[in-house]
Amino acid sequence: MNLNLRIILADDHPFVLLGVRAMLETRAGVAIVGQAVSQTSLIKLLRRTPCDVLVTDLSMPEPGAAVEDELNLIRQIHAEWPRLRIVVMSTTTNSALLRVLASDGAVSLLSKTESMHELWRAIDRRESSRPYIGNSIATLLATPREAGCERPLALPLSGMQKTVVRMFVDGRSIAEIAATLGCHRRTVTWQKREAMVKLCVTNDPSLFSCVRAGEILKFESHI
Repeated sequence: MNLNLRIILADDHPFVLLGVRAMLETRAGVAIVGQAVSQTSLIKLLRRTPCDVLVTDLSMPEPGAAVEDELNLIRQIHAEWPRLRIVVMSTTTNSALLRVLASDGAVSLLSKTESMHELWRAIDRRESSRPYIGNSIATLLATPREAGCERPLALPLSGMQKTVVRMFVDGRSIAEIAATLGCHRRTVTWQKREAMVKLCVTNDPSLFSCVRAGEILKFESHI
């Protein structure tokens, strides 16, 4: 069966790009339509080159740029190309970060230590609409959280996340928050979900309780 998959690759390590490209070019019906080595070049490439699947590193620091939230790239791609299938290959072992990505349900996750066979399974999802989680990532996600998340995680809430959570707890809907902040509703949903993962809550009542208990202020003190 001819897949006719158009794939873009993104990684700031040339040898990773070389290895992934070499594997994918052995697959029938696969076309590598572009490569990028930074977040900026990837966004520019996506805007001019249609593709079906993006295989990308999670962290591609820009030369001379300040350290940013590693989720910014995925958020931006989701906002501009909501139907694009994304396969993230990363070396991170930050379980909080991985839980945010996994909770979205739209990103396949792999460790760079996984085999090329695992990568292909993540890309070739003809028989499943669900994203693929590699074995190494699944093991990390299955690890119990630190002391029931009674202490702050390594990822503090961003200013945007605190604003979204406060507005939500004040009774505003996702649509109302998006309109007030001038952004897409999906962006607000992402920010709310990330905040909940960092605060170790899984539903709205728990989020309300967490905020009322002052947990956001505790996170602010660690920024």
